[in-house]
Amino acid sequence: MKSSSISRLVYSTESGRMCPDCRQPAAECICKARTAILGDGVVRVSRQTKGRGGKCVTIVKGLPLDAIALAALGKQLRTACGSGGTVKDGVIEIQGDHCELVVAALAKHGHHAKRAG
Repeated sequence: MKSSSISRLVYSTESGRMCPDCRQPAAECICKARTAILGDGVVRVSRQTKGRGGKCVTIVKGLPLDAIALAALGKQLRTACGSGGTVKDGVIEIQGDHCELVVAALAKHGHHAKRAG
């Protein structure tokens, strides 16, 4: 028999991901606990043209950072590449094919990055 104090609600279909500390929806977290999903710890850098009218975009996925730090890193990567881009849903998109440059810049920032795709 499970004790109610031991079992924790991790995800709710009503409100999405739940904070493990304050047990509130992640968007309304009052303790601001780090709820980033770390995955396997590998940052994947790939090139994508699908759905972009043939234009090439460099995609960076798997960064274990919060939204503010991810936006700051995205800005630094765009500046290093000399091109535009955006940060959407935890993914950094940089205009153009800059995979090797991005992998080198991420290694300089201390992230273990590798080419994917």
